[in-house]
Parts: sequence; C-alpha cells; structure tokens
Amino acid sequence: MRGYGMKAVEQPAWLEKPKPKAGPFDAIIKPKIVAPCSSDTHVMHGGSSPRENLILGHEAVGEVAEVGEKVTKFKKGDFVVVPCTTPDWNEPGVQCSVSNAHDAGLMRSFKFLTQKDGVFAEFFHVNNADANLALLPEGVSPEAALMTVDMMSTGFHGVELANVEFGDSVAVIGIGPVGLMAVAGAALKGAGCLIAVGTRKASIEVAKAYGATDIISYKDGDIVKQITDITGGGVKRTIIAGGNAETFAQAVQMTLPMGTISSVNFFDIKDTLSMPAAVWGLGMSNKDIRCGFCPGGRVRIEHLLQLIKHGRIDPTKIITHKFYGFDKIEEAFHLMDSKTPDLIKPIVYID
Repeated sequence: MRGYGMKAVEQPAWLEKPKPKAGPFDAIIKPKIVAPCSSDTHVMHGGSSPRENLILGHEAVGEVAEVGEKVTKFKKGDFVVVPCTTPDWNEPGVQCSVSNAHDAGLMRSFKFLTQKDGVFAEFFHVNNADANLALLPEGVSPEAALMTVDMMSTGFHGVELANVEFGDSVAVIGIGPVGLMAVAGAALKGAGCLIAVGTRKASIEVAKAYGATDIISYKDGDIVKQITDITGGGVKRTIIAGGNAETFAQAVQMTLPMGTISSVNFFDIKDTLSMPAAVWGLGMSNKDIRCGFCPGGRVRIEHLLQLIKHGRIDPTKIITHKFYGFDKIEEAFHLMDSKTPDLIKPIVYID
C-alpha cells in the first residue's frame, strides 16, 4: 500500500509498505478524512527520537475495513472516529496510572508516529479496537469529529490539568488549534477573565468566538506585564499551548500564588526549561506545575462527541483549509509545516 511519511529526518516522502494486519483484538481502518498536525512535522524534523521509513499522521476518521475475531463492538463498514492516543488496555500502567497516555512507559499510548505507521496511508492499524474506536454519532459531521481526536482532546486536557473552576482568571499561551480548544474548554468550565496570547488574525477571531475576553501579543511587549496589568496581579490558571523554552518561566511568573500552570505544549528535545527561583516564590508560592499528554480511548472521544452533538462547541471553526484527494496529503502536510499566516488547521478528504 501507499502512504505519506518520511524516509529519515528532514526527508518527507511517499512510501510503499505492506498493508497492516489485524490481530484478534484489532482493526484495520481505511481513512476518509485526515488532518496534518505540528506533531507530524515535528517528528519529520527530528524533534523527537529520530525515525526512519515511517508513515506519518495520527488524526483520522475512517471506515472499518477489517476486524479481528475478538472484536465485538465494530464491524466492517462502520464509520469510526480514531483517537490519536490508543492505549494498550492490558498494560498495568494503564490500570494504575492517572492518565492512560503512558501504558508501558512515557507516551507509549501514542502508537502512531512512535511505534508504528500512522494514518496517512491507504489503510492503518488500530490496536484494542473495542476500547480505542468510537462510532460517529448522528448529528456530528465527520469534520467536527476529526477535531476531537487530538486538537480538542489535547486542548481540553490542558484545561483539566489546570483545574479551571467557575470564575477563575485564565491565560492561554498560544492560540494555534490546541490553544483555541483550550480557550473553548476553559470557557465551558466557567472561566471568568479569559486571556488568549497570540498574534495570528485568524486565530484571534476564533479565540474571541470561543470566549476569550482579552487578546494580547508578545509583539506589544512583555506578556507577563500585559497580563498582570489586565488582571491586577496575575491569573489563577495558566495553560501553555505554544511558545518556546522561555514561555515556561513566563507562565510561572504570571500565575498567582496558589495557582496552577498547565502545559500541553510539545517542547523540542533540545530545549532546557528553567526559571529564576524568585518566579516560583523561592519555592514557597504554592504554584502547581502540571503537564501531560492527552488521555486516549473510546470513552473520552465519545464524551467529546456529545459536546458537539448537543451544541456546546463547534470545533470546525479552527478548520481553515480543505483539500480533496489522497495525493493532497503531501500539500496539506507542507502547509502545516510552513504555517502560513492564514492557517489554523488543514484537513484532507481522502475520497
């Protein structure tokens, strides 16, 4: 079969691979809509452990092409939503840890990109299908469902980690697609003052639509000072959804004592995160610093799909570019890599 990925670091390419096979508990999916993500481009550029001869992609909605003999909840022809994180539910780490994102080790539930080929292929493999696939419900478009598998799940996880409560002041640093979902999630959780940090015009408009009360930009000066000026001292919850190594210290600094800093940002393997001790109140400020990779599995995606079905959120607002045809994956991938000013999120209709 054919798939789009990388021969090696900095070498994106079309690849020929054998069609994957389903084990007794697994499924083979034919993608119908996929979306490139910055994590895909990050891997291609070598921002994680170097990969070779790998099909990329981890965001897909598709049709079940084959199921193993032990699969009971899905059958050939079902239209399914595929979480980007597909845990091995038999691993002890899933059964005892706070998040199922780490089944046999750090981020081991993120099978695509790290342990096997991804979804930019004619067919792709999903382990533990009964626990890792969700049926597309009536009343939810495939495009909206596609946004749940990573962007919405990850952005909302930032909100979960931050423990946002009614009336809290919240800052979201970075308003790419994940940050915008964090803005939307914080608004749903009842944030009061909700500050979005970003510069792209398209993202700013969507952030306002999702409930941001204030927009600030690093181009207008120190973001810590801007946020403390707006709030009169700082915010209770800060969510890092973008930025660089310096962003970490800024997030801690703008957060009030007894507050929480949450990060779902994928830092580069070469980054070193540090901060002056005074920013953390010499260790006495009771500021919690939390980070995490989004949980996976069927139940989480079903919950997110219910929010869409019942009109609580429209995640398609972050879709800015649409491509049609399997071969267009390459063009959409390079668009995601170049991040043109009008881009938030591209999607590709396979057929």
